[in-house]
Amino acid sequence: MKLMSTLFLKIAVVLLGFPVLAICIFLVPELGDVSSELLPDVAFIQYLVSAIFYASAIPYFFALFQAFKLLRYIDKNEAFSDLSVKALRKIKYCAITISGLHVLVLPLFYLFAEIDDAPGVIFVGLIVPFASMVIAVFAAVLQKLLKEAIDIKSENDLTV
Repeated sequence: MKLMSTLFLKIAVVLLGFPVLAICIFLVPELGDVSSELLPDVAFIQYLVSAIFYASAIPYFFALFQAFKLLRYIDKNEAFSDLSVKALRKIKYCAITISGLHVLVLPLFYLFAEIDDAPGVIFVGLIVPFASMVIAVFAAVLQKLLKEAIDIKSENDLTV
């Protein structure tokens, strides 16, 4: 049963990479073109926006890889190990990095909302940074709980 549940989660982790890959291939170049139309005075804005979105994809895929490794540790009965704590720490840092990079693009969402007269666009721009920070906090809490569980386990192993 445990192998089947981790298999489902491994498949889910792999499938989570495809939408972001599609966004990087199809949507990011369009966002760069839109940003150059919004700010024609700033020549490099198209490349800056594209670079920020592509740069945020790197920690995303790295976090997915760490989640996959964490599921492998669970399969090997090494869930309560320092390797799991390190994987959670890396996931936390990746989520913070993604959030920080997407906060850099928020002024572009503001400009688009001003031109289109749609203030809800700003809230759309806040979805990714907010979700990333929630993931970072969740990973930090899990990391702390796992570290405490490992400490308790090692104390119990010493008393026996």
